[in-house]
Amino acid sequence: MPSARKRLTFDEYFKGILAADRIILGKALSLLESTLETDRELAVKLIEQLLPYTGKSQRIGITGVPGAGKSTLIEALGKYLTSLGKKVAVLTVDPSSRLTKGSILGDKTRMEELSADPLAYIRPSPAGTTPGGTAARTRESILLCEAAGFEIIIVETVGVGQTETAVKDMITGGGDDLQTIKKGILELADGIVINKADGDNAVLAQKTAMDIGNTLQYFGSNAEVEILTASALYKQGIVELWAMITHYFEQEGTEGVFANRKQQSLHWMHDTIKEKLYRDFYQKTDLKPIIKELETKVLALETAPINAAQELLKIYKSK
Repeated sequence: MPSARKRLTFDEYFKGILAADRIILGKALSLLESTLETDRELAVKLIEQLLPYTGKSQRIGITGVPGAGKSTLIEALGKYLTSLGKKVAVLTVDPSSRLTKGSILGDKTRMEELSADPLAYIRPSPAGTTPGGTAARTRESILLCEAAGFEIIIVETVGVGQTETAVKDMITGGGDDLQTIKKGILELADGIVINKADGDNAVLAQKTAMDIGNTLQYFGSNAEVEILTASALYKQGIVELWAMITHYFEQEGTEGVFANRKQQSLHWMHDTIKEKLYRDFYQKTDLKPIIKELETKVLALETAPINAAQELLKIYKSK
């Protein structure tokens, strides 16, 4: 086993991931999140060479409002899947502080039972400044987990509400865990689960399911989406949830799933372009004093933000 402090070579990463070495997989996922240029180059090469070994998993995205019990639901579903002998990877995204930029990354501790399961792998990542409820490297992380042999990849988004839409460009099926009607999410959902349907909440959960069903009638193509109630805490409705997800994949068929993934690859390409342009813009040393100067003018109300932006872009294009 390579030393913990040793910088791994490309071959060690490549062979280790294909051998399902979890230590090396974890190091590779950290490599993806690195901002060092040398690490990024190695990560890109690694993804490129591992592509033939990816794409065969079932990808499931789970989103919903804070407090809806996403982690509990994922643990219950994950444990059920491992009981069927399936290898499950869970990629969770924790919100990042706008002030410190840090994240608690506590999802792994909230899924203690699943974390200890030899057939499961949980990887928390900070959301950073990435919009849409996912982390900057979630797409690449999915591919590495697939190359490591995981059959089911579950992506849990940050869970802040209306912005939980980026996951749609990474997954092709799954359950949404909702307790409030969020139009932006409902329009994208392939399946809806009302969690915490136990005790005094049981009646309210049924009513919520009916309300969402009525709301979906206005959404046209999404009017037939399946709605379930469940109690992840008491492991109720989990078998039905997996049946719903399996039914979705069967309906889509292999051609439908892979057609979606081709479109997702295009989204990935364009998002990468945007990211690289953004980083290049703010990393240009000669632009930094001009940016600072224009920021001061905007704060002093001496120039409009749109004028400052246009001026900076004009200078950027001329360099």
